Amino acid sequence: MSRTVTRTRLVVAAAAAGVVVLAGCSSSDPASDDASAASCEPAKGKVTLQYWNTVNGMDKVVDLWNKKHPDIQVETKNISNDQYGAIGNALKAGKAPDLAQVGYDQLPTLRTQDAFVDASACKTAADAKAKFVPWTWSQASFGDTGVFALPQDTGPMALYVRTDIFKKYDVPIPTTWDEYASAAEALHKADPKLTITFFDPNNAEWFNGLLWQNNASMYAYSGDKWRVTVDSDKSRQVADYWQDLIDKKLVRTDIANGSQQMFAAYQNNQMATQVGAAWGYSGIRDNLPGQAGKWSVVPMPTWGAGGNSGDWGGSTVAFMKGGKHLHEAAEFNTWLNTDPEALAMSNELGGLYPASNDGLKLPALAKGVPYYNNEKIFDVFAESSKKIDTDFAWGPTQKTVNLALQDAMAKAAAGDGKLTGALAAAQSAALKSMQDLAIPAEAGK
Repeated sequence: MSRTVTRTRLVVAAAAAGVVVLAGCSSSDPASDDASAASCEPAKGKVTLQYWNTVNGMDKVVDLWNKKHPDIQVETKNISNDQYGAIGNALKAGKAPDLAQVGYDQLPTLRTQDAFVDASACKTAADAKAKFVPWTWSQASFGDTGVFALPQDTGPMALYVRTDIFKKYDVPIPTTWDEYASAAEALHKADPKLTITFFDPNNAEWFNGLLWQNNASMYAYSGDKWRVTVDSDKSRQVADYWQDLIDKKLVRTDIANGSQQMFAAYQNNQMATQVGAAWGYSGIRDNLPGQAGKWSVVPMPTWGAGGNSGDWGGSTVAFMKGGKHLHEAAEFNTWLNTDPEALAMSNELGGLYPASNDGLKLPALAKGVPYYNNEKIFDVFAESSKKIDTDFAWGPTQKTVNLALQDAMAKAAAGDGKLTGALAAAQSAALKSMQDLAIPAEAGK
């Protein structure tokens, strides 16, 4: 299967992010980036690289590399418990790894902290551009100003469904958000212990995916200035929708995505769907083995017939500032994210949905998945990826915005305020954080 998404305006915004951040933050000096990019000499003798990530099974993928490359050994560390805290602390201490997994949405924020080194002097890394879906490369390279990271995976969204529960209560599987709300009411009426899903107030990335689906652009860039539109009419439509489900107790708010509590609720038949991303298929499969054949993957409910889809997550493998072996890091990074055998293992063990062109042609992605009734679930994600808003862009202080959004959403879920208020708080945080970094920005509509 192939992915033909092109994201022209997102590329422009990514390029602008790089320019504005460098202009507004003295620690990010273009000259220092050029100096870093000037050297990509192979090491003399054996090298050991440090690679931090959050992917299940990545140690086995690294083992495969190590067996084939005795002179370039890689040590991997899983930082799932505190991904960006670990990276941030390492940067402050001057002990960052050679390579680290970084989400697309966090690249601009870490760029303001001078976290990356430009690997464009490494021919292997520079020549890899043609191997990736174009929009992913543009985000990772800040609009082709350098090679700061290589794309790893993407997160087109869909709906994971317990088809047996819907069949039991004779409730149609929803195709729109209106139908989803109706299904939520019907299921909860049939079984008061059953909710259609959960709303994780501490997961801004997931909520951003919902905004993305509704064309609720959070940022735009023009005239050398950022326009912040986190608190827009489109965003409030999404917030009001989920607030209504929360108020009616049709979704749970006490569950964190990926937690043991979440899987326990599914195990006990207390929730019937999950609004998730492509990379989540293995989590359900591996944690709920007894429910094989009961789950299906269908298109994400839309705001109207034939509407857009959303993207949640997706990551890069970034070249971190302070790494001593850029040449070797480029060799491993390129292999990790373009080699068919490595990509197949990452998909099977960690559920990654590849960002490389060849990765999207993996035989496993064209086959039925036994756990999901032998359905070709990746066809659903492929179609989802074609319906993602190409104008969506991340801001240069996204981490700060996400934290503000989560804090306010958690209060709203506990009855202190509304989700629309969380959008207003996130908008204020975006404007203030940009102002603090001397990045020109204004509120938009």
